[in-house]
Amino acid sequence: MNMAASATLSRKFQIAIPETLRDEQHWHAGQEFVFIAKGSGVLLIPVPELAQLVGIAKGTNRDAYRNREDRY
Repeated sequence: MNMAASATLSRKFQIAIPETLRDEQHWHAGQEFVFIAKGSGVLLIPVPELAQLVGIAKGTNRDAYRNREDRY
């Protein structure tokens, strides 16, 4: 996207994501997002579907796994 898109926060605290941005990012209605506060702004990141995570750890060395049960 070459140009910055903008939207207005409604009285119900809703924001419509501009169509050009939705199309570019391949976002769809009903998709879940996470909001991460970053300074004076917010990152909007789509939550991946389970099918997108299949194989994400392929080739991981399980011997190097650290047991984190010893933490408080």
